[in-house]
Parts: sequence; structure tokens; C-alpha cells
Amino acid sequence: MDFVLSLLLAAVVWRVLCLRYQRGHIALLAENLSGLQLERHMETLTEGYARAIREDSESRQLQVFDTFGQTERTLASQLQMLANNMQKEEARATAICTLPFCLPFVERLLPWLTRDFRALLRIHAAGLRHIVDNQENLSPKDRAFHLSAELYLFQHSCHWFCKSRSVADARLMLRHKVDHRKVLESVTERTRRAYLGWLQGTEVKPQH
Repeated sequence: MDFVLSLLLAAVVWRVLCLRYQRGHIALLAENLSGLQLERHMETLTEGYARAIREDSESRQLQVFDTFGQTERTLASQLQMLANNMQKEEARATAICTLPFCLPFVERLLPWLTRDFRALLRIHAAGLRHIVDNQENLSPKDRAFHLSAELYLFQHSCHWFCKSRSVADARLMLRHKVDHRKVLESVTERTRRAYLGWLQGTEVKPQH
């Protein structure tokens, strides 16, 4: 009985520590998002792209895609602003655990199990700008496909930072009916290469 009670107490303490730790990450990201409208612009684009793809005629698709140019540019600029804002934060505050579950204060106990969220945001900002500027001369439909994947991956990273990797995976599947592996396959090669380098601890700085 004492063993069971000890396990229950340990579980309660663990949960309290996780919630406290996650609240700190959520507050930090919210502070740096203050004044930006990233979520609203992301919703506008992802819903708008889905609507455009459902159009029967290619000419109508192009017309719908063309209406989102300003939103795309604004979103790319605001994501870069977020990446820049986060650079002022300390490394410990922006550490993200590579384990599937939340490990409170992992950056102090097991720092080799962490990666820098600030570096990940730089990768997302560069990847989104690359697509918005259409440096690869993609067709409007392919461009929308890759841009949506970039946004899904960015959203996954934010949920990972605020909660845990497993929670981010679950939310990605719940909201967009796609898993992390598929999203990573759907972003551009430059983003995927930089992201995998970051994940493996051998960050490849994104090209501009």
C-alpha cells in the first residue's frame, strides 16, 4: 500500500511540475507573439488554399490563389519578427525537449536532450519566406501545397515547445488529419534538410 501511495504521490508531483513548466513556455511564446496576428493569417491561408483547390476550373483556382498574396507576405514578415523577437530570450528558456513526453527542467538536468527553439524558428521563417517569394518558380497549386506544409510544421513546433512532442503530434493529426512524417515530407527540401539537422543536433543554417 505504501508503494502504491508513493507512486500516486510521485505522479501528482510530476504532473504539477509539468504544468508549471509548460505554463512558463506558453507564457514566453505568448509574450513574443503579442501584437502579431500569425494564427489568424495562418487560418486564412490554410482555409483559403483548401477552398481554391476545390474549385473546378484552373482559372478560378488561380483567381482565388491570387487573393492571398498580401496575407502571405504579411505572415512571412510576422514569422520573421517572431524569430527575431525570440533571439533575445536566454537559451535555457527556449530549450525544447527531444523526448516524446514533457520532462520538466530538462535543460538543467539533461541538456543534451534539448534543442534550441530559437534556431527552429529561424528555420521556419526562412522556409516560409522562400516559398512566399517562390524562388523555385512553383505552380500556384504546388506552392500552396508546400506553403501549407510549412505552416503545419511551424504550428507543430509551437505546440511541441509549449507542451510536448507527443501532444504536438496528436494535435497535428486532430486538426489537419496528417501526421508529422507526412508534413515533413511535404515541406521544401531546404526546410526538411535544415529541420533534420536541427533535430539531430547538427543544425544546417537556412540559406537566404
